[in-house]
Amino acid sequence: MGGKPGIARVIDRLGNQGTKLYLGFALEQIRKLKEREAPREQAVSELIELYDELIESTEKRAAWDPVPTCTHVHFVVGDSFAGSLKVALNQLNWSGTYKVITLSENYAIGPIRGLDLYEGWKARRDWFQDHITEACEVCDDPEEDYNQLLDKVNKIPEQAKVIIWTSRNACEQTGMLHAIRLLSGRSNSLVLYDACAICEELDNRPDAAISYRHSGEIPSDKLQAALVRMKDNSCLRDADRTWLEREWQTISKQSGTLRIWRDGAVAEVPDDYYDMYLLDKLDKLRPASDHGYLKTARLIGEAMGYCEQFIGDAYFEYRVRQLIYDGILEIKGVPSSMRRYSVRRKKIT
Repeated sequence: MGGKPGIARVIDRLGNQGTKLYLGFALEQIRKLKEREAPREQAVSELIELYDELIESTEKRAAWDPVPTCTHVHFVVGDSFAGSLKVALNQLNWSGTYKVITLSENYAIGPIRGLDLYEGWKARRDWFQDHITEACEVCDDPEEDYNQLLDKVNKIPEQAKVIIWTSRNACEQTGMLHAIRLLSGRSNSLVLYDACAICEELDNRPDAAISYRHSGEIPSDKLQAALVRMKDNSCLRDADRTWLEREWQTISKQSGTLRIWRDGAVAEVPDDYYDMYLLDKLDKLRPASDHGYLKTARLIGEAMGYCEQFIGDAYFEYRVRQLIYDGILEIKGVPSSMRRYSVRRKKIT
């Protein structure tokens, strides 16, 4: 549809004024459709496209619109955990005064060097675009994505208590440090909570225990119970905040692309850290049929299921492709998705 590129971006930047402009634009498009008597199916399709874009931009703004009476702002790492937390807050009727900022990053993988600057943010996006083909969406405009995050932080009400959720994995621990850095200079009181530890303490019994690797594994009903029992009076001291900011400064100087949780700290490890682990899984799962080829999705599912760390399927699939490039594995199928190709050890002739 002519004349529309970039209009959604205008809406997001102008707020309600942008919505009014877009409504005017939509009415103008309807008038043009009527004048040129477009085929019914084409007209309906174009109107639906207009509607979807308007709704999407409106929902995006509504997702972060803290009211003056906002009392708590939650920082969470990962879309899955954010979704469960929002459901729990809605079930408790707390969503009016409790807001959520989502860091949609897997901080266990990809470069984080200089991530508190736009240049570092863009370098990370570029790395994902070059290496990750599945499960990690890359923003078309990293500068806009970066500015939107800063805008959300700047709109946190001064009286709101900020709760940063973390857990015992490199992804959430690094995300927590990044959140601390983003909040540097703000006067809001800060609280740290370990969702996995809280839920395990509430639910585990001598005869039945569960261990979570990542907060995204916790169902919303468990989070709801945890929220009700939480006490948010243990705020971080200034000395603690300063120490955590220094931790971020240290970790954000690392140049690697893989981090794990080891001995109570985030540790940088080589890119090929899990290559032998993947090859071992492949050898154990190698089927007798199909000339020994194993579906990549099966291999990665097995690797994730038995890995003590939270790494994510995207990184494992990246390393499988690297093993193919290095001539260690051979492929059958199209590597556009892990479900569309199989691998086996390359036969030596």
